Amino acid sequence: MNMEKKFETNAIRTQLERTKNLEHSVPMYMTSSFVFEDAEDMRASFAEEKERNIYSRYSNPNSSEFIDKVCQMEGAENGFAFASGMAAVFSTLAALLDSGDHVLSARSIFGSTHSLFTNFFPKWNIDHTYFKIDDLDSVEALITPKTKIIYAETPTNPGVDVLDLEALGKIAKKHKLILVIDNCFASPYLQQPIKFGADLVIHSGTKLMDGQGRVLAGITVGSNELIDKVYRFSRITGPALSPFNAWVLSKSLETLAVRVDRHCENALKLAEFLEGHEKVNWVRYPFLKSHPKHEIAKKQMKAGGCVVAFEVKGGVEAGQKFFDSIQMLSLSANLGDARSIVTHPASTTHSKLSVEERAETGVTDGMVRVSVGLEHIDDIIADISQALG
Repeated sequence: MNMEKKFETNAIRTQLERTKNLEHSVPMYMTSSFVFEDAEDMRASFAEEKERNIYSRYSNPNSSEFIDKVCQMEGAENGFAFASGMAAVFSTLAALLDSGDHVLSARSIFGSTHSLFTNFFPKWNIDHTYFKIDDLDSVEALITPKTKIIYAETPTNPGVDVLDLEALGKIAKKHKLILVIDNCFASPYLQQPIKFGADLVIHSGTKLMDGQGRVLAGITVGSNELIDKVYRFSRITGPALSPFNAWVLSKSLETLAVRVDRHCENALKLAEFLEGHEKVNWVRYPFLKSHPKHEIAKKQMKAGGCVVAFEVKGGVEAGQKFFDSIQMLSLSANLGDARSIVTHPASTTHSKLSVEERAETGVTDGMVRVSVGLEHIDDIIADISQALG
């Protein structure tokens, strides 16, 4: 009897077939290329008459296992794994867009993605328009005959805002557009955008998927038709994930559920603590009842994720004092790590944006982004409390 297994079981039990050595855990395939039985095998493989590994820039057993796991988690047909999250974002969009095309994107996106839209795509005559995340009613009016893709993150970086995936999915389907969702902040454990109408889902595997700040990685999953285009672009341009990092990530996914459960538990407790603090102007966390999109978050997410955003009272000077007073938490631009991290988006991840652009995305001078880790919550709160004091 073929029983449908739960998320946690699939994360552990989805793996390549064992070799003749009958290993319990899939080994690392640290090879740049693969050999052929004879001339005909080589010809047929390059002609794509056979589905097999040729060169690790195209595919590798470790990458394939990692992709298979994420596809199963996200409910996707296929995927491609990249050397970083931004390689996944760029390669996915570049594979699907032509000169003259238009991207309709949410305004609140990662700083590097914004730079891609504003500094590089114009060189190839690819235009973009931003829509406000709290005004989805305006999205349809911004669609042009040249629009090909709707792009968004949810929850957003760094403001932890939430977009209604179902609403975006309906708009994309109505206008026959490709909906691409960056699902990095949620992870496939908390949210599966394809269920709500997304065509492609992108992750920075560097974050929660790895969970320990060890490797860089990215992945895009979705329909066979769209992933084939991404694959063919990436096969030529070469942003493929290394076999070693793929092996690390495949093992990391085995503990994704238990890790993210603790991240979310700690993050909610920290958000509740900060919400009542006299030195804090506001707190943003999807599963706080005060979050403006709390009900939407509950509809499409299992829990609120690992990131809490808040604003320190007193502006830049108070913010600098807060960061200089942190003792245990790490000052870093990463997130989704076992170690809790505090980041000042205005001077780091979103520093390339103008003051006006930061204001449009909700990034204030006093905003702090906390990636809540796996330490004991009492110790996390104690460090933030003394830094605020």
